Amino acid sequence: MHALNNILHESNTEDFSKSDFLEKLNRDKLNFVYLGKQDYHEAWDLQRKINELNKLNKIPDIVLFLEHDNVYTFGKNADKNFLLNTHPNAKIVQSDRGGQITYHGPGQLVGYPIINLNNYKKSVSWFIKSLQNIIIETLLHFNIHASIKEEMPGVWVEDDKICAMGVRISRWVTMHGFALNVKPDMKYFDGMIPCGIMDYGVTSMYEQLDKEVLYKELIEIISEKFNRAFVRYEL
Repeated sequence: MHALNNILHESNTEDFSKSDFLEKLNRDKLNFVYLGKQDYHEAWDLQRKINELNKLNKIPDIVLFLEHDNVYTFGKNADKNFLLNTHPNAKIVQSDRGGQITYHGPGQLVGYPIINLNNYKKSVSWFIKSLQNIIIETLLHFNIHASIKEEMPGVWVEDDKICAMGVRISRWVTMHGFALNVKPDMKYFDGMIPCGIMDYGVTSMYEQLDKEVLYKELIEIISEKFNRAFVRYEL
């Protein structure tokens, strides 16, 4: 394990069935763990394990940060026609999150908050708005002016989506989350209709800034915004 300020760095973890890092979590605060690049199915299994343990109050709230190999994922009620026949080679996964089709791949920072909303506010709309504000405030730190579009998921820079979002909430414990485009291979977005929205485009931090952003700094800023947004009730 390497320290990334208050963030556990577990990118060398290969056997998630052990999940040894869960024993290092602090029960008195929101925890952040960076896992590096991980297979989508393995990370999904890990999410489900943490989600169930959190429901049983066996582990505290946690935000997982990671990258995936190239994969298209469908939300549980997604329209399969939004994946175009011309899409580049990538895995295709049917997920249990909300939303339409989404792409994940290298150069995209994925965040999976597994948080018990019983300790904060039992509101799906509040949770989604909190995630949006966290990303908007993070992007502003890098001088990227982003916003939300009413009735449309994610975070936008004018008419281009820079961050996709899709969540699942069971007994008020969350999973899945957001995918922030840092410097992905943009050709993969040409192989789909992102989130089923045909009239808008996709962008990245790299396209907006014309320079690379270090994950270390980015994760630290997002974690800081999470800590400000999610303040536990005194129970």
